[in-house]
Amino acid sequence: MEEPQEVPEEEHERVWERVAAIDVAKGSGVVCTRVPDEDRPGRRKAHVHTVPARAGAIIELGDYLRGRQVQVVTLESTSDYWRIWFVLLEAAGLRVQLVNARTVKNVPGRAKTDKNDAVWLAKLTERGMLRPSFVPPPEIRRLREFTRLRASLVQDRSRYWARMEKLLERALIKISDVMSELNCVSGRAMIEALIAGERSPRVLAGLARAGLRKKQAALTEALTGRFEDHHGELARILLDQIDALTAQVDRLDTRIGELLDQIPAAWGIDAGGATGPDAGYQPGAAVLPAVARLDEIAGCGLIAARAVIAEIGLDMTVFGSPHRLVSWARRCPQTRQSGAKTSHAPPGKGNPWLNGILGEIAASAARTDTFLGERYRRIAKRRGKRKALAAIARSILVIIYHLLASPEARYHDLGPHYYDTRTDRDRKIRNHIRQLQALGLDVTIRPQAEPAA
Repeated sequence: MEEPQEVPEEEHERVWERVAAIDVAKGSGVVCTRVPDEDRPGRRKAHVHTVPARAGAIIELGDYLRGRQVQVVTLESTSDYWRIWFVLLEAAGLRVQLVNARTVKNVPGRAKTDKNDAVWLAKLTERGMLRPSFVPPPEIRRLREFTRLRASLVQDRSRYWARMEKLLERALIKISDVMSELNCVSGRAMIEALIAGERSPRVLAGLARAGLRKKQAALTEALTGRFEDHHGELARILLDQIDALTAQVDRLDTRIGELLDQIPAAWGIDAGGATGPDAGYQPGAAVLPAVARLDEIAGCGLIAARAVIAEIGLDMTVFGSPHRLVSWARRCPQTRQSGAKTSHAPPGKGNPWLNGILGEIAASAARTDTFLGERYRRIAKRRGKRKALAAIARSILVIIYHLLASPEARYHDLGPHYYDTRTDRDRKIRNHIRQLQALGLDVTIRPQAEPAA
């Protein structure tokens, strides 16, 4: 018989004496409070009532819950309807936790009503059987709104450039087949000239800059089409939309930098111990700012570093370990065990904004001559490019955790030849011999002759 193993008790696995739970809907919420019954020792007393989803009513609810000495309030994450409850109850000084609705309502045979849902949620809360979702502090939530809007506007701008390409195709202009992208100095100059009325392919091709000058003949041939006046009107409208979005993105970049400067946890520390929004950038600084530390990662730029901070925050103690952060972001497969059979399930859907940023960083790092780039190429040979990018994204997330958990830590690239220095020589020889034999070759090994003195 196998010896019993002790399972360490986690902090959230405890009983709360006074709890409240709210079944959230769009226009209202059913509130259930469970407190000890003063008339019957050892028993519980539950009260259920409906509260409108309005600021004034929720503020009154916060006063009521404080008066009943409620220790924790549980909300279910229904769409975005939970936000007004979370923000106002948190501002009232209550401890509020957000839980996923699908983890608390999968009870077959129970009647499905808002009242029963609120009571069941309160019972689970008082027994500590709920794992709360991660909700960052207010300053990070404020920053997150700006970074997510910026990402959406950049996507909208890309859509307008795609529409511009379709417009040029309808005008029989094929410059997108010669140029890698229209959003460059040369492409913008050619489109502006077309809008102004220039129709000579040779003149338009002469507007090319830098490396495109070597493709004059191909550009002249691609610019030979039927660009008419109405095409110019449509192209002008698209360029105006692109310019407006670019101005808004630049404005958001400035605002995001200002918001980060208002968060002390994102500041650096100079060599003399001084801190502040501008501290830490000088040579020899004791601690770099958080954005600068993440910017040192291969493939991660300033914009990506800000977006990552907006999604996971600056306090890594809420995750506890890099493995939990990776699990929360769904960057690792799930383990499912039934009897003697253990299998791995897909990781599932995590934070789409964070996963999109990690994918961009991983794709950029894969093209570099660094440790991460070499790791990508090694994995891609065996497992394919998609799994290699997923593995690199996971490694980058682990690096980000350690850099944010320890402000004194700095990113140090191990170099592209790191695996060569750690690979066993004999094992490497056996692998090469096995690969040559798989091709039908007979391999004979002998030591290399020493050069003559």
